[in-house]
Amino acid sequence: MQPVSVLVPTMRRPESLERALRSLFAQTAPMASIVVVDNDPAATARETVARLTPECPCPLIYGHEPRPGVATARNAGLSLTDAPLIAFLDDDEAASPGWLAALLTALDQTRTDVIFGPIAGRVPADTGWATPYLEAFFGRAGPTTTQRIDKPWGCGNSLMIRATALPGTAPFDASADQSGGEDDALFAALEARGGTFGWAADAWVDEFAPSHRATMRYALSRAFAYGQGPSQTAAKAGDWPGVARWMIVGAVQALVWGLAAIMVTIMAHPSRAHLMDRAARGLGKIFWMKGFEPRFYGARELARLDRVSPSAA
Repeated sequence: MQPVSVLVPTMRRPESLERALRSLFAQTAPMASIVVVDNDPAATARETVARLTPECPCPLIYGHEPRPGVATARNAGLSLTDAPLIAFLDDDEAASPGWLAALLTALDQTRTDVIFGPIAGRVPADTGWATPYLEAFFGRAGPTTTQRIDKPWGCGNSLMIRATALPGTAPFDASADQSGGEDDALFAALEARGGTFGWAADAWVDEFAPSHRATMRYALSRAFAYGQGPSQTAAKAGDWPGVARWMIVGAVQALVWGLAAIMVTIMAHPSRAHLMDRAARGLGKIFWMKGFEPRFYGARELARLDRVSPSAA
């Protein structure tokens, strides 16, 4: 099997980063390197990486990318390794010991360009009636067996063949730094080139949602942004009939699921969270234009962290 490097972008999450790195240290499959990209202008992850370096079973590479943005951070990480296989783990995730081995096995079995794995969502104990929805929202479910799949998932918990899935020196679109969706654009372009996707049923990671994200407001904002994806992808390709089609689909979804959400909310039924999610995704397909894009990452996240802990900057 070809060498694989694992990329972990991070921004001012020292405890979470340590949990992610220790889960990588326990992997049963060998790694060419682990690359941590510190996306905080103040370089606050440097100490954590330096402290953990003696415990790492492979080279632990630290990179500082001071321009906040998820796409920019991932591009910076790719510049620090020449490994032909690249795995991605987010800093709020922890991989099971057999995670990387399962991804590599699935890559060999499916002969695809990208492999994705399942995610178990973990939320704080005080999320109440919305807990099942939020756990599913921050998680990821797929087939129960390792196989090829038709459509891609998100970049977290994935393994990619660099030559085909990550072309050029900056394959992630930096215009998505603040809103996310850079992986959607990457995989849409790969699919257009005839790229293929696979699923590793045993490549489990846990994703730990922090309290400020484990809320209905945040989840519905993200659902709205996810809904924007198909319309935005069609617009970037100049497929205006496709944009119109997605907007019509979104209008139907927003109307049907929105009315259903109102009805079950009156009854305080737990399913209201899932119906609100579907309605939000429908609205995103309609309002996909610039000016309606929520901001979750980059400068927006840095500003939030400065408000919470000004001394960290």
